[in-house]
Parts: sequence; C-alpha cells; structure tokens
Amino acid sequence: MFQKKHNRPFLIAGPCSAETEEQVMTTARELVAANIDLFRSGIWKPRTRPGVFEGKGSIALPWLKRVKEETGLKTTIEVANAKQVEKALAFGIDVLWIGARSTANPFSVQEIADALQGVDIPVMVKNPTNPDLELWIGAIERVQKAGVTTIAAIHRGFSSYGKSMYRNEPYWEIPIELRRRMPGIPLLCDNSHICGNRTELLNVAQYALDLNYDGLMTETHCDPDHALSDAAQQITPATYKLLIDKLDFKREMTDDSDFLEYMDFVRKQIDEIDLEVLNLLGKRMKLSEEIGKHKKHNRISILQVKRWNEILEKAKDMGRERGLSEGFISHYLSAVHQESIKRQVGVKGADEI
Repeated sequence: MFQKKHNRPFLIAGPCSAETEEQVMTTARELVAANIDLFRSGIWKPRTRPGVFEGKGSIALPWLKRVKEETGLKTTIEVANAKQVEKALAFGIDVLWIGARSTANPFSVQEIADALQGVDIPVMVKNPTNPDLELWIGAIERVQKAGVTTIAAIHRGFSSYGKSMYRNEPYWEIPIELRRRMPGIPLLCDNSHICGNRTELLNVAQYALDLNYDGLMTETHCDPDHALSDAAQQITPATYKLLIDKLDFKREMTDDSDFLEYMDFVRKQIDEIDLEVLNLLGKRMKLSEEIGKHKKHNRISILQVKRWNEILEKAKDMGRERGLSEGFISHYLSAVHQESIKRQVGVKGADEI
C-alpha cells in the first residue's frame, strides 16, 4: 500500500486536528487536486500539557467517513488505546497510526496490538519521541505479531536538548539503520513534525526522498494561521501542491549500462579506501594499547582531557581544509577515542602478562 508509484512517493496530507466538519471537508476537497493517497486528521490529540486543544474525539469520526464518501480519499487517524482502535474500525477508517508518545510505551503498543488481533488493517508506526531505535523496532514487531501484514514506519524526528533549527531533530542515521535492519518495512517522512515550521518543509521532504524514503506525511489546513494545534507547521492545500510539484523524485536504480559501469568503478575505489582506513585504525589501536600498558605501569589515568582536546581541535582544522564538516570529525574521532579508551582500560600491564 505504501509503495512508490512510478517513482512518485506515497503522499499523506491533512490537518493536524479535526476541528470542525467544515474545516475537515474543505481541506479534503482542496487536497483532491494534489492527488494524495491518504487523508490524515487527528481525532484524539495527546498534548504535552493539559488545558490546550486535545481534539474533538469520537464526534469527529463521522466527518472522516464523509470525507471518504464524498471525495474518495482513504483516511487515517492516530490511535492510542484499544477503545480508540474499536471506534476507528467501526467508522471504516482505512489506516491507523501509532504516535510517538505511544511508541515510547510498550504497554500502550501492546494494548493496540491486542485490539488488532484478527484485523488486518494497515498500520503506521511513528518513531518514539526519544532517539531509541530498539523501541521503534519493538513497536513494529508487536504489531507484526498481532497479524498485521501491512506496516509502515514514520520518521517524525526525535526530542533533543538545546537550540535547533528543527522542532524534532531528524537524526537521519536512526531511520537509515531501521531500513537496514527491516528492509521490507516502507519508510515515510513526517516533514511537518521534524520542521515545526513551514520554511523547511520542502528541504526536509527532498532530503528524505534523496534517501529513498517511500512517502511523505505533511500537515495541511484550509486556514493554517488559525489552526487549533501546530499552526506554525501547517500549510494550505494549495501550498502543499506547490511543494509536491517542486520535489525532485528520484529513482532507486537504473539499468543504464554506462551508469552501472561507472558506479562499479568508483565503488571499488571506495572499497579499497575503506580497507586502507580499517588497516590504519587497527594500527592506531595497537599503539593505543601500548600507551595503555605504559600508563598502567606508571599509574597514570587513562583519560587525558588536554591531549583529547588537542587532537579534536587539530583534526577539525585539518578536516575543514579537506572539506569535512566539524560534526563529522567530532562524531568520527569520538568513536575512535572511545574505542581507544576501551582498549587502554582493558590492557594488561607487564606484571599481569
């Protein structure tokens, strides 16, 4: 269901929340022109703090039924417990999704999975709020064990501490690893919740498609400036259509022989460089073990902060000269440094050999 069609991503759009029947129907009718695959709308809205709009609840379900009847669009809503699953199924909702807060709680996911026993309805599972890949995979596996055969993962970004241009940090490496470990699960990007604003929606969507994501989930509203929830990140259906038209849809592969021959040539060079890097890292760790022996013999602490800062700052300068970002250098050398510390801590001194 969630697969690309002629390199075009699977498109999900609709308001963050169903606020009124008129708002839902107007948004849905305007989205028909964008040729979306699935109409989304929040019915029950789990909010961080009480006292804010938490959705219309069950009274909005007939509005989604009307959307399907009058526009032909299939519908999807978020569910967080067994009762919500039961009500969604009773009103003919076509696809369910499990939200980030629910994914973070195995008890909640299991309750939803138990309610889905014997009901093979498509289910989408958002990543948990915190950057925990195992929780995400565990939630998908619980739904699979309930007998659901059509499942997709939604990457909506992760909570982080500190200032950022994003509402939720993408941490692209996490969904990439999910895809590596679960290659049969379609991967969708919720660019609205990653961005938290309208200005970066196109860039994040394009980045996801460049990484071969299968689809996009984007919040749209007929009057986004007056939306009752997440107003800053919602766009009008007309703006949404313009966004989709600007996207560059990529093919996963081609059968062009010249392209394949060139790729094979370059990849062999990359493999050779990777082998060389691994050999050098092996030699580096041997030297770290030698240093560890001498530190242990002379009762010197393993961690040398001054030396580590010198290595890091020097590497950042040399990295910039070679077109390498500071973030990459920091991540790379931090991993090397941690392995070096581990080797030094575990080394045996001359008196133990």
